[in-house]
Amino acid sequence: MKLSKIISAFFHPINFPIAGAILYFLLLPKYLFIEQERFLLIVIFVITYIFPLILIFLLKSFKMIDSYHMVTIEERKFPLLLFISITIFIGYWLLKSTVVNLLSLFYFGYGLGLIITYVLLYFKIKVSLHTSAISGLIGFIICFSFYYKVNLIILLVALLLLDGILATSRLRLNAHKLNEVIIGFFLGLLSQFLVYFIYIM
Repeated sequence: MKLSKIISAFFHPINFPIAGAILYFLLLPKYLFIEQERFLLIVIFVITYIFPLILIFLLKSFKMIDSYHMVTIEERKFPLLLFISITIFIGYWLLKSTVVNLLSLFYFGYGLGLIITYVLLYFKIKVSLHTSAISGLIGFIICFSFYYKVNLIILLVALLLLDGILATSRLRLNAHKLNEVIIGFFLGLLSQFLVYFIYIM
């Protein structure tokens, strides 16, 4: 149980947006000036990591949420709207930069997944944000592999194994039902595919 808590905390959904950006720049075949990469990573880190942390802290301080884990369906609604806004904003900003169009799709994919997650709350379905976040990263890496014609099978296998470990930890903690974990996995994956195919059409 303790190990499951550590895994869930270490691989929190808030970590994956910046993790995806770091992987993108590490794997990117095309050349970018290091100053450009650093600037983009700093902005992405502040907007997708630091800013949400501050928001969650404020929500807890003003008792808009009872727990940082946002256990109940009602607790998740307002934070999800904020995270949707953040991911759509960063995706739009990256797309307008015209330097890293593919990376912008990663955030649009997350935004789409979060929108569907928000809608499902009204059907009393609490999608696992953990499995949705990591499968979103997996979906993006698959799209990246297709787009740049690079073999990333080892990375994908590692991420799939991590996804399984993370899903198991969420179930062991009774944070989600099995169907919520499975929905999270497919939602994260398919939202990335959909945004990618719309982009290349």
